[in-house]
Amino acid sequence: MTYLSYIIFIMATVTLVESTQTYRVRKVQGTALDITGKGDNPEWKKAIELSDFIYPWENKKSTAMTFKALHTRDWFYCLYEVKDDDIKVYVKTNDKSEVARSERVEIFFRKDERLLTYYGLVLDPLARILDYEAEYHRKFNSNWTWPKGKLIVKTDRTNHGYTVEVAIDKESLKSLGLLSGQKIEAGIFRAECDDINGSEEGMKWISWLKPNSETPDFHIPSAFGVLLLED
Repeated sequence: MTYLSYIIFIMATVTLVESTQTYRVRKVQGTALDITGKGDNPEWKKAIELSDFIYPWENKKSTAMTFKALHTRDWFYCLYEVKDDDIKVYVKTNDKSEVARSERVEIFFRKDERLLTYYGLVLDPLARILDYEAEYHRKFNSNWTWPKGKLIVKTDRTNHGYTVEVAIDKESLKSLGLLSGQKIEAGIFRAECDDINGSEEGMKWISWLKPNSETPDFHIPSAFGVLLLED
């Protein structure tokens, strides 16, 4: 590699790192937090509030959602707070697939940017969990479930929306290859449901960042940012 090629490589690498959206996850003392689904644990006041969400395919901001995350020695936590006066939830047999027809929040985790293996947690206001393992592009294994006892989801309906609290055992993240050092590569999303007829046309998509796609798609590398766990 020539000197000029080396300089270009370094500059490209720095640009890539700087362009990656990063959210810093503050650490709180203890091994675990009590969660109720209401987001009322005083420790949440220590978290950084992420409110810079957008409708990527409608070119407008969203003021109806916030996200926070914290971690302890053993657990990773996140809190979604959604403001919406018209929450639509589809319930028929209560199968986990019904979450995909409902108002919901989502978090995806990936091992690396190739998306050879990644995982989705799709969570509705009733605390139902649609969890799956996937491969690029959109090859889903919905029979897969998060390791037993390693995931807790609680929710609460409010007068003007809902909250979702999530607790994930760090050992499960490590065993799935999703926690490397202090870094988790993740996508943070919401599907705002206008119509529960089962079609994607009834959804408006909200994201932390704008994926590099002209049509709605969170299952691509550019939909992911970095959650950096502070010491």
